[in-house]
Amino acid sequence: MLKLIVLSPLVGAAIIGLGGRRWSERLIGTVGCATVGLSTVLAFYVFFARLLPLDPEHRLIFEPFYNWIASGRLHADFGFQLDPLSGVYILFVTFVGFWIHVFGIGYMHGDSGYYRFFAYMNLFMFMMLLLVLADNFLLMFVGWEGVGLCSYLLIGHYFTRQYAADAAKKAFIVNRIGDFGFALGIIFIFATFHTIRFTEVMARAAHMPTEALWTMGTLTAICLLLFVGATGKSAQIPLYVWLPDAMAGPTPVSALIHAATMVTAGVYMVARTSQMYTRSLTALFIVALIGGLTAFFAATIALGQDNIKKVLAYSTISQLGYMFMACGAGAFIAGIFHVVTHAFFKALLFLGAGSVIIALHHNEDMRQMGGLKKYMPITYKTFVIAWLAIAGVFPLAGFFSKDDILWRTANSAVLPPGWGRALWFLGVITAILTAIYMTRLVVMTFHGEERFGHAETGSATGHHAGHLSPRESPPTMTIPLIVLAVLSVVGGWIGIPEGLSGGRIPNWIEHFLHPVIATASASQAATEATGHGLEIGLTIGTLLLIVASLVWAYRFYQRQPLWQPPGVLVHKYWVDEVYDHLFVRPIKTISTVLLWQIFDVRIIDGAVNGTAALVRAGGRALRHIQTGAVRSYVVMIFLGALIIITYFMLAGQ
Repeated sequence: MLKLIVLSPLVGAAIIGLGGRRWSERLIGTVGCATVGLSTVLAFYVFFARLLPLDPEHRLIFEPFYNWIASGRLHADFGFQLDPLSGVYILFVTFVGFWIHVFGIGYMHGDSGYYRFFAYMNLFMFMMLLLVLADNFLLMFVGWEGVGLCSYLLIGHYFTRQYAADAAKKAFIVNRIGDFGFALGIIFIFATFHTIRFTEVMARAAHMPTEALWTMGTLTAICLLLFVGATGKSAQIPLYVWLPDAMAGPTPVSALIHAATMVTAGVYMVARTSQMYTRSLTALFIVALIGGLTAFFAATIALGQDNIKKVLAYSTISQLGYMFMACGAGAFIAGIFHVVTHAFFKALLFLGAGSVIIALHHNEDMRQMGGLKKYMPITYKTFVIAWLAIAGVFPLAGFFSKDDILWRTANSAVLPPGWGRALWFLGVITAILTAIYMTRLVVMTFHGEERFGHAETGSATGHHAGHLSPRESPPTMTIPLIVLAVLSVVGGWIGIPEGLSGGRIPNWIEHFLHPVIATASASQAATEATGHGLEIGLTIGTLLLIVASLVWAYRFYQRQPLWQPPGVLVHKYWVDEVYDHLFVRPIKTISTVLLWQIFDVRIIDGAVNGTAALVRAGGRALRHIQTGAVRSYVVMIFLGALIIITYFMLAGQ
């Protein structure tokens, strides 16, 4: 059934791509959603009926498809692997992806590229499921590159608009930088372990010694190269710049890429290779540091954005930073737990933003919104749930996963002394900033005075209708909001920390994932030795700070909804401009002057054209020999004979 789970969206993409141009929107949407829905149903069946009943230590299912590559020592099957980690991923990837597809039916209504949108969305689902279920690094890399390709196609959906085409190219190029490091990491893995199959690599890595901090051993080199790929795919410093620009695509694309699929691939890869990371203290420290800095850095930028999707984009970067900070602290399960909860409330936030954007005829500027809660009650109520969930308010989903990350980071024993608490402090500050910028978004969008235009007449059909009063979205868009809102409330209950429940409620996701994800033993021991009293105290303190931040921000932005943030935040620290001057322009100059005008035009073309010119000149010189005059030929024959006779006469003497 793993084959069907993976291939069903691919079949849908092929059918829609080949015949969808002539179909109705209803038929296209039905095929697109049905194929992803089939994958969802099968994923739940395989998970609960096949994987879960197995003994916890033996929850591993292989399903080979065919022998893909066999060359010397390199053997790679096109096969699938289902274990607790990939099992958790296929559940929320297919489930959230399905509801995003349903939402897309209403959101993309009237779009000229309707069939292209669903064909690429289905192809994206196929690539993500291939990435998650692959049983070896090489097949995983195919899915890894596939989601990059699909993101390029989807971000550039409105390719006739220059900014969308530029954003698609930017996402593709930046991801190629990270993917180069990932590819080198896979080569190093094969050179070291002589296999690329996950189970075999991790089994051999488990017997390798731990490499001390700032020791550049084999495992450290491999882990850092893999992490380069993760920084590109999961938008971490310094390769995060593509993700905010990716908002140029349709909003369902933003929800799919930023909530449940592509951007979480880096976290999945790090967790999948946790057996190697736990044996490299240098790699763990760098992962934790980059994650913590990214979480804080992106949260500050989100404070200064006025585009509703840009705020959520930087929020995604920040939340991904939390996940990597947890992985770097040795708490891989806590990072995966946050991946799951984040998929629910971030998809809800993006789809809620999409509902608002459609109601305002594709206006994304929060300065031209306000007062929408009375027009869009379902969107507003579900959005509030997602707002409180991402802020980390008890007992919503984000509270439990964020608390677990902060606590385990503070108690990490694999980080250098003092760094665990420093990153915990940075995480708390980031949580406060998250509460503030998300409150700003909610107040500017749904509360206060109305700042959008009205018109009594006009057509409500199509994407570019006149300035009408906004109204609630159709059921195809509101039902996904309600489903995701429920999950944003109860989704965190699968991982209630035992310290908060006093051990009365088991932490299901931790016990479920523990057999397949390595745990930094020193960090685990430190957490257990600390006791639960301090954990409860820090949790309550952090929660009070977050609630106070929510209240303060709500009052502040109610009074000053159009407060102008500092220019450094509005301009995103000018990172794009710095990159443009340091990298983009020099590379374009080198490519234009050195590679094109000098090397290509003068050297390569010069050699080719010079050869042609030499032959042409020789032809011009020799053509005088063939004049067509008989007397000239007689003279030439006579001269030739004379020269030959003279030569022999002289040679004879």
